[in-house]
Amino acid sequence: MKLKENWSRTDRYRPYKEWSEEHLHSLEKKINSSHWRLGYHIQPVTGLLNDPNGFSYFDGKWQLFYQAYPMGSVHGLKSWYHLSSVNLIDWKNDGLKLIPDNSFDSHGVYSGSALPIDNQLFLAYTGNVRDSNWGRHSFQLGAWMDKNGNITKIPTPLISSPPPGYTQEIRDPQLIAYDDGYLLIVGAQTEQKQGRILTYYSKDLQNWQFLGTLGFTEEEMGFMIECPNLLFVNGKALLVFCPQGLSHEIHSYSNIYPNTYVIGQTFDFEKNELSDLTHIKNIDEGFDIYATHCFSDENGRTLAISWIGLPEISYPTDEEGWAHCLSIVKELTIEKEQLYQRPVKETAQLRKGKPYHFSGLETTIDAEINQYELQLEFDYSQKGTILLFADEQQKHGLTLSFDMIHGKMSMDRSHAGKSFAENFGTVREFSIEKKPLKLQIFVDRSVVKVFVNDGQQTATARVFPTDDQTGLYIKSDREFKGKLWHLRNMNK
Repeated sequence: MKLKENWSRTDRYRPYKEWSEEHLHSLEKKINSSHWRLGYHIQPVTGLLNDPNGFSYFDGKWQLFYQAYPMGSVHGLKSWYHLSSVNLIDWKNDGLKLIPDNSFDSHGVYSGSALPIDNQLFLAYTGNVRDSNWGRHSFQLGAWMDKNGNITKIPTPLISSPPPGYTQEIRDPQLIAYDDGYLLIVGAQTEQKQGRILTYYSKDLQNWQFLGTLGFTEEEMGFMIECPNLLFVNGKALLVFCPQGLSHEIHSYSNIYPNTYVIGQTFDFEKNELSDLTHIKNIDEGFDIYATHCFSDENGRTLAISWIGLPEISYPTDEEGWAHCLSIVKELTIEKEQLYQRPVKETAQLRKGKPYHFSGLETTIDAEINQYELQLEFDYSQKGTILLFADEQQKHGLTLSFDMIHGKMSMDRSHAGKSFAENFGTVREFSIEKKPLKLQIFVDRSVVKVFVNDGQQTATARVFPTDDQTGLYIKSDREFKGKLWHLRNMNK
C-alpha cells in the first residue's frame, strides 16, 4: 500500500478510529526502512511530532508529553503522546493519552503544561475547535492524571474565551505554583495582530482572574507569541517564548520563527511585569529549535526540552511517514546575566565504554555510525573547521567553522546531504567569546547539537546524509585535543 500523499482537510481531521489498520501497518513499514531514524532522541512512533508538553516530575518519574498526529507526517488532528523516564535518558512510550474527544477540544489537543498537585498531575492545555466556517475557537482546559496514567478531563474550561481586544489565537498555557495559588501564562494575539503574553491567577484552579498583559518589552513582538515559559532560575526571572513575525530590526534571526528569551532581575506580581531585562536573545544559534518547554524539578534544577523542527517547513522524512524529534534534556542556569544550557548530567549514561582520545593539528575518524558524543578543546587565537557526516572525499558534510581571533563561529549544512528549507539559508553564523574554545557535540543519525563553552551557547541542526557519510574530520592552525564516545541506543 502506497503512503498517502494528498491530504485534504477532511483527511487531516478524521477521527483516529476511522483509519484502517492497513494504513498504520504501511506507515510503520515505511518508517522502519528510514535512513534517518534516531538512536537516542525522542521521535514519533508514526506520523508527526511537534511541541513538547507537560514536562514534569510526578510519581517518582519524569513525565513528558508531545503533540502528536500519528496518521501521517502532516499537521492533523493532534493529541498528547505520553512518555515517562526514571533517568531523563531512557523514555518509555506510554501511548496517546490526551485525545480530542469533546466539544472543547474536538479539532485538536494543543500545547500546554503540567504540575503535580495532591498526588495527581494537573494538565493545562488548549482545546482547538473549528466551526462550520472553519473559524477557530480556543479554550484553555484542564485534566487530572493519576498514578496509573488514567486521565480525567475537567468538564468545563478554565478559561472559555479570550479577553476583550484579543483574537481566538490564544494558546499554550503554562501553569506555575505561585505563593498560595497558581499563575497561568498564555500566548496570545491582539485584534491588531500583535503578539502578547497574558497572565491569569487562581487560588483553586477553578476561578481564574485575568491580570492583564505580562510586561516585559515596549517593542512589538510580531503577530503572535507561542509557547511562553516563565521560570525562576538562580534568583532571576527567565522568560522563554516564540514570537512569530518578529521584526528583524528588533531582533536578528534566520529561521522562519525564532525561539527567544529574556532575563529579568525580578517578577513583580502586583505590576505583572519583569524588571531590568536583558535584550532579547535566541535560545539556539542553529537551524531547527522551537517551542522550548521548561520546568523546575524536585531538586530545583530547571530542565528544558525543545522541538527540533519548525512550523511551516517541510523536512525530508515527511516522505517516509514521520516528522521531527525532540532535543536531549538540558539543564538551564543563569550566570552573570547570561543563560547557560548544558546537557543534564544523566546524559553520560548514553556512553559506551571508554572514550577515544586524539590530538594534533588534523584528525580524521571513521565513526562508522553517526551516533556519538565529541568533546574538543582549542587554545586562544585558533582558526579551524570540523566536518561532521563527512564522506570519504571530505567534500560533503556539516561544516562547523570557528575563528577565535575575530570571535566568530558558523554552521553550514549546504553540503550535508538532502537539502531543505533553503529559502531560510544554509548557514548560521554567530559571535563567540574570544577565549579558549570548548565544544561538546552530540551527533545522532540526522541531528547535531553543539554546546559552546560549557553551554554558553548552543547550535542545533537536522541533517539528512547519505549512508556513506560517517566520517569526522577536524583541522586547526594550532594543536587541539579531543575525545569521542560512541553512544548507545535509547530507541529500540
